[in-house]
Amino acid sequence: MFEPRAQNPAMAASLTLLAASFAAGTTLMAKALGTGVLGPEMPALQISFGRFLFALMTIGTFVVLTRPRFTRVHLPLHVGRSALGWGGVTLMFAAAAFIPLSDATAISFLNPVFAMMLAIPLLGEKVGPVRWSAAIIALLGAAILTRPGDGALEFGAFLALGSALLLGTEVILIKRLSGREAPVQILLINNAIGLCIASVAASFVWIWPTPAQWAAMAGIGILMAGAQACFVNAMARADASFVAPFFYAALVFAALYDWAVFGVVPDAVSASGAGIILGGAALLAWREAALRRKT
Repeated sequence: MFEPRAQNPAMAASLTLLAASFAAGTTLMAKALGTGVLGPEMPALQISFGRFLFALMTIGTFVVLTRPRFTRVHLPLHVGRSALGWGGVTLMFAAAAFIPLSDATAISFLNPVFAMMLAIPLLGEKVGPVRWSAAIIALLGAAILTRPGDGALEFGAFLALGSALLLGTEVILIKRLSGREAPVQILLINNAIGLCIASVAASFVWIWPTPAQWAAMAGIGILMAGAQACFVNAMARADASFVAPFFYAALVFAALYDWAVFGVVPDAVSASGAGIILGGAALLAWREAALRRKT
C-alpha cells in the first residue's frame, strides 16, 4: 500500500521553484518551434507529441534504473488527468506563438481559480465571498491581457485561457492521485497515456523536424519531466494552497527567458494584467491556507 510522503514545506517550496523554472523553459522552446526560429513553423499538436515522447523516455529511464515499487493503478483518474493535461499543454504551446511568454504564463495562473470554481460541482465544496473576490480579481487581470481590439494577441490570450481551464481541472485529479499513488508511478502512466493521445493528434499535422527542432522537442520533454517530478513531489509534501504561490516565480522566469532570447520586454498592459492576476491568485492561496488551518 502506498504511504504518503512526510510533510516538508521547505522542500516543497524549493521543488516548486525549480518546477517553475523548468516549466517556463518548455514554453520558451515551444515558442521557438512554433514561430519558425529553428526551422519550419511546427504545429502545437506536434510540439506536444515531442513533449510527451521525450518526457516518457526520461521517466522510463529513471524507472528502469531505480525499479520502484508500483501500487494499484486508478486508471479512470489517470486517463482523465492525462487527457486534460495534453489539451492544456497543447493550447499553451499554441498560445506561446502569439503572445509574450509573460502574458501566457500570467494567464496560466488562473489554474487555481478555475480549480476552485470546478471544485464546487465536482467536489461539492462551498466557496465564500473572499475566494469569489479573488477569482473575480484574477479574471479581471486576464481580461486586460486579452487586449481587446488586437486580433493576434486576443486570439493567443484566449488559447492561454483555454489552457488554464483544462489545467485547472487537471489539478483536482492530480491531488486525488498524489494521495493514492507514488509520484513516479503517476508521472510514468500520465506520460504514457499522454503520448498515445498526442501521437494520434500529431499524425494529422506532421512535418519532419530539423535536427535543431528534434533537440528542442527533446529539451521540452526533459524539462517537462523534471517540472512534473518536482511539482508532484511538492504536492505530496505540502498542501496545494501552500505550494501554488511559489509557482508564480514562473512569470519571472518566463519574462527573463523571453527578454534574453527574443528581446521581448513586458509592456504596461502585460505588467498590469499580470499583477492583477497574481494579486487574485495570491489572495486565493492565502484564503485556502486560512481555511485549512481551521480544519
